[in-house]
Amino acid sequence: MKPMANHQPKRTGALRRLAWILFATAMLAIPVTSTSQTKDPRQSQSREALGTGDSIRITVFQSPDLTTETRISQRGTVVFPLIGEVQLGGLTPAEAGARIADQLRRGNFIVRPQVVVAIVQVRSRQVHVLGQFIRPGSYVLEDAGTRLTDILTLAGGISSTGADTVTLLTNRDGKQATREIDVPSIFRGGDTSSTNVQIENGDTIFVERAPVFYIYGEVQRAGAYRLLPNMVVMQAVALGGGLTARGTQRAIGVHRRTPAGEFRKLEAKLTDPIQADDIVFVRESMF
Repeated sequence: MKPMANHQPKRTGALRRLAWILFATAMLAIPVTSTSQTKDPRQSQSREALGTGDSIRITVFQSPDLTTETRISQRGTVVFPLIGEVQLGGLTPAEAGARIADQLRRGNFIVRPQVVVAIVQVRSRQVHVLGQFIRPGSYVLEDAGTRLTDILTLAGGISSTGADTVTLLTNRDGKQATREIDVPSIFRGGDTSSTNVQIENGDTIFVERAPVFYIYGEVQRAGAYRLLPNMVVMQAVALGGGLTARGTQRAIGVHRRTPAGEFRKLEAKLTDPIQADDIVFVRESMF
């Protein structure tokens, strides 16, 4: 019985040492895992380069009198107390802070300056909206995840004279590209990743005037009308308010522009398709 009693403390000690090793290993693993998975959302923003029009706040540690809120000029510079004009355009906020600190140190104004540059308002990241929008112009991209529909909303949407297709001009890594996007398809449901695309700095969105046709003669409301997809003569007459009492559907013609730019006269049936810039005329009934 005694030999068994003598081995018990040794086994207990070994188990305790093993438990401590496992515990220490687990504790060491926790910081590594949390560090790799947890990121400060401001880190991605801090890598954005400063540009013309951006508003920034410059703070110098333990020197509140030097706190400055300013806007980057067209030359990419700001004027800072003691050191004057500083070139910051194209730098990240961290790089801009280091440059100001270096100049303060070189000028013997502060021995060990600690400078923080924070973006107050982004003005350098813009998208240009042109053509048949209700409010065309340039808009600031304040969110890195801005989509095409966000910009359409900012611009008030496409005007009544605008086409359903937008032209997106992009410049990614020095490569320019042009893309046509059918706007109604974005709102039909399904996967919109290929249509409701992300908009980036410098992009241009353009909407042409919608194609039209013209109708005159013996119709109630002669004039120019928007050409709808797959439109036929019967629909064109309906948009014109229908025939007058003297009009006849057996005497409808179309003037159509040829590739050479000349107009050719065609006799039309009610089921014939209408093309952009067609001129539909309804004759008076002879009986």
